[in-house]
Amino acid sequence: MPERRMFAFIDEAGQRSRNGKSSDHFVMSAVIIREEDLPKAAAFLADLRIALTRRPGDHLTWKNLKGHSPRLHAVTVFGQQEWATISTVVVAKRHISDNVLGMNDDRSYLFTLRFLLERLSWYARDHGRELTYTLAHVVRFKIEKLREYEAALRQLPDCNIAWGSLNVRGGRIDQPQRLELLQLADLAASATFAAFEPDSYGNTEPRYLQLLSDRLYRRGTAPVTSYGLKMHPWNGSSKAAYPWVAAL
Repeated sequence: MPERRMFAFIDEAGQRSRNGKSSDHFVMSAVIIREEDLPKAAAFLADLRIALTRRPGDHLTWKNLKGHSPRLHAVTVFGQQEWATISTVVVAKRHISDNVLGMNDDRSYLFTLRFLLERLSWYARDHGRELTYTLAHVVRFKIEKLREYEAALRQLPDCNIAWGSLNVRGGRIDQPQRLELLQLADLAASATFAAFEPDSYGNTEPRYLQLLSDRLYRRGTAPVTSYGLKMHPWNGSSKAAYPWVAAL
């Protein structure tokens, strides 16, 4: 009898705040893994460290993968791992109407998390499993805030989270150095961020996300922007700015 649990490991990239000095995008990514595939994920990280000439147990983060070549290798091989499914929310802040620009860091973070939790719960429901999610630690964000937000979401009539498919105990918060599979979420979020956020020369790297395309959560014939790559907002302005997204 197969295990009926799955796990989502969540990390983010970019700045949560919405002001003129913050990043243009905020990205939150989840890597979903079935319980029986957790050893495959750990073995993948071990092999990746060897390929990148790192020591066993080294903390693999995007910022520590200096240069294009190691990053390209990491996303290339990650994109080939059939045990992984990725769901990401990309907030294109410059395309959001002015009336929500006053959101503080926590509200922006939690607003994005709501979109992601909806998709994680749908994925678990469709696969008949219970999902437990773990967030990478965020500065000044305590577990109490997460519990308060989960409780508030349960009371919202327009919230589309399939609560019956999420662990009733709620989400967890941990450090990527201690829970190494959070490092996969860092790779997913950072690669996606690099695909959208211009560097100091105005360049982006959509290829990173394109190499992860096969891992994105897809549901039937629905567009990937409904599940594996939720864009907020997804309107005429943002569609014109990111025409390549629909082709993923």
